[in-house]
Parts: sequence; structure tokens; C-alpha cells
Amino acid sequence: QVELVESGGGLVQAGGSLRLSCAASGYAFSSYAMEWFRQAPGKEREFVAHINWSGSSTYYIDSVKGRFTISREDAKNTVYLQMNSLKPEDTAVYYCNANRRDLDGIEYWGKGTRVTVSS
Repeated sequence: QVELVESGGGLVQAGGSLRLSCAASGYAFSSYAMEWFRQAPGKEREFVAHINWSGSSTYYIDSVKGRFTISREDAKNTVYLQMNSLKPEDTAVYYCNANRRDLDGIEYWGKGTRVTVSS
């Protein structure tokens, strides 16, 4: 059974940092790209960050470039999102996604972790 479990969310003041984790199980973690998405209150879910299956390539939505870093640790089947210099507009539920869109279209989702940034 595939499972993606996010953790690390919480309440932080603007300018602070959080590190989100996503622990994966039930599939071949190292062969999947991993992504983070977020959904703010009243808004659609949006892409935040991507790391390819090997960890050699990453990209980000413009609004988080230079502040967020995605990484993966295949030995622990875990992907991370280090979030620095947080802003109130980063407030959202953050979701972990595993995918092989370019290969067979398979993707999995976690249930999310809430991040609240106070001004």
C-alpha cells in the first residue's frame, strides 16, 4: 500500500524557517520524481517545487526561489522542503507528490501538512 506522510508543518512568524518532510512507503521511491504543492485558503492547489528521480535536477515556482530548497534522501525514502524567510503568503496546506508522469503517468499524493506564517 502506497503511503506518503507529510510532517513538519506548524505556526511560525514571518522571516522564520520550517523543514517539511514526506516519508514514502509502498513503492519504488528512488524511481519517482518528488514534488511539493500547496493550497492556500480559498485558492487552487499550486506547484511549489520539484526534484527528479536522481536528485540531479530541481526547479521551483518563482515566488519561492532562493527561499525554499527541495531535497531527497533515498536511503530513508524521504523528501524534504526547507523553507526559509517565510512570508504570510506562504500560509497553506503543503502536499507531497510522487510521480512518473513522463513514464506511465502514475502519481501519488499525501494528505498534507499545514503551514501558517504570522505577520
